Amino acid sequence: MEKVAQTTVRRAERADLEPWLDLAAEVEPLFGPMADDPVFRRVLLRNIARGTAFCVREEDAVAGSRLLGGLLLSPRPPLYRVGWLAVTESERRSGLGRALLARALDEVPAGADILVITFGPEVAGGESARAFYRKMGFTPCEMAEPAPSGAPRQVFRRTKQAS
Repeated sequence: MEKVAQTTVRRAERADLEPWLDLAAEVEPLFGPMADDPVFRRVLLRNIARGTAFCVREEDAVAGSRLLGGLLLSPRPPLYRVGWLAVTESERRSGLGRALLARALDEVPAGADILVITFGPEVAGGESARAFYRKMGFTPCEMAEPAPSGAPRQVFRRTKQAS
C-alpha cells in the first residue's frame, strides 16, 4: 500500500549541502560513489546556486536539516535533464519522488524535452525506477553509456505538454 506523503518541495540552499551528501551516501549502493566525489559536489553546488536543486526536508524543517529526497535539474533549453533523483529508503513509495519530479517539471516550459538516464532493463533492482518514470509519462528510448560501474543504463524521454 502506498503511503500518502505530506511534502513540501523546496529549492535547496547552501546549508543543505551536507545533508544532501548524506543522502547521496545512503543511495551509493544504487548509484555508485558520490558523497566523496568532488565532481558530484561541484555539480550539486552549481545546481543549488542556480536554483535547480530541489529537496524535501524531514518534517519540512529549516535548511540544513535531514533530507528525505532530492532532485537536480539541468536546464539546457530546449532540453532539460533530470540529472539525479533519490529518496531515502524509509520514504520510498510515499510520493516524494513524484512530488520532486512534478516540482522540477514546473520549471520546464511547454514543448521542451525532458530526459533522464536510469537503470537498463538488465539491472536487478532497477525496475521500480523504470516503472516510476513510465508512470510519470517518460518513454524508454536508446541505451546510454554504461554507468561507471559498467551497469547498463537507458535514456527515458518525454515532452512537456501545455497545461
